[in-house]
Amino acid sequence: MAITIQEIKELREATAAGMGACKEALTATNGNMEEAIKYLREKGLAVAAKRVDKESKQGIIALAEAADKKTMALAEVNCETDFVAKTEAFIKFVDDAAKVALEGKDIEATLNDDYKMLLTKTGENVKIRRSERYALEGAGVLSGYIHMGGKIGVLVELACEKADAAELADAAHMICLQIAANAPKYVNPEDVPQAEIDAELEIKLNALKEQKGKLPPEQALVGIKKGMAAKYCTQVCVTKQDYVADGEVTVEKYLDGVAKTVGAPITIKRFCRMQLGA
Repeated sequence: MAITIQEIKELREATAAGMGACKEALTATNGNMEEAIKYLREKGLAVAAKRVDKESKQGIIALAEAADKKTMALAEVNCETDFVAKTEAFIKFVDDAAKVALEGKDIEATLNDDYKMLLTKTGENVKIRRSERYALEGAGVLSGYIHMGGKIGVLVELACEKADAAELADAAHMICLQIAANAPKYVNPEDVPQAEIDAELEIKLNALKEQKGKLPPEQALVGIKKGMAAKYCTQVCVTKQDYVADGEVTVEKYLDGVAKTVGAPITIKRFCRMQLGA
């Protein structure tokens, strides 16, 4: 049967697939619109299967938050090229993925049909890589931040009895910026696994031995190891890092200052940092 331009346009409006793909789908399904939509979705999966070996290092990290800001979520979706990452269809899908994560639902299961259509539209190996959802636990605030147009995403929860203080919300945002910029792995030194510290000390001591020809006496090594461990914690623990907005104080000291202003202690309860492809 002959496929009309109007039918092709109708299918294109329903799926956003290309005119050629729509004509192919309608021809293959004898003009059945529902079957043509199904055909396009299956074709999208077939394209993805063929390109499964292609690296998906581009993409977007999106943030979604509830109106009361007591729940927030991040979602990362990867694609092969920066060109596709900037398309309207891809951006919408990632935004929708973040909203689904915010609701606590499985992204792939919830957006299965949309995902198939995205594969058809882009012709690339698109991957729903990961998501994270924070729901406020107790008194405090949540804050979320997207950096570099979706290359980095951050979630932070601060615990504080003065949850309504404007200064607390500002502090949470500043901690987001800190985490985006300095990429800490832990909140406090006590959170760092001993095995990780031991591995770092081994590297540092081997370098010291190579430089000096031998290691200092065991008695001196105790203090050296302690100093090395403390220095490592200033790199990987957000509370011990130099505060990005004022290098004269640590993040810990900055929060102490805010706590005095709001009239209650402030602690970083948890954080999540996503970096595209990392």
